Amino acid sequence: MKKVKLSFAALAVLALVSCGDKKEAEPFGKATEEPVATETTTETVSEPVTESNTLADQGKEIFEGKGTCVSCHQPSTKVIGPSLKDISATYKAKDASIVTFLKGEADPLVDPTQFEVMKANFAITKQMTDEELQSLEAYIKSF
Repeated sequence: MKKVKLSFAALAVLALVSCGDKKEAEPFGKATEEPVATETTTETVSEPVTESNTLADQGKEIFEGKGTCVSCHQPSTKVIGPSLKDISATYKAKDASIVTFLKGEADPLVDPTQFEVMKANFAITKQMTDEELQSLEAYIKSF
């Protein structure tokens, strides 16, 4: 009978201890606090043009980055769109503005058959500043 009372007492103590201030263990990798929504802003900061950061250098960064131009245009090889050398030669020979074309305000000069494909990218180029478009033009005409 003493064993039964002792067992019952042990169970009672165990129950009290386990029902105390209970904290759930967080799953591995889960944050212990809920994320708090914060307002963030993104702004484009253009670096000043210097000798080491020329307009054409800025254009190359845009061409290979946010402009996504590099996916269709290569320096000397036609991929989907004409090569940069072909674009440059055509626009220089016709004394035409690449900026005007990228704004969607001029007809295609280099390869009109690819114009429908290029028009899809005007959503990107129309969001660019004049300085960004001028830097793209400087980069393309550097070929």
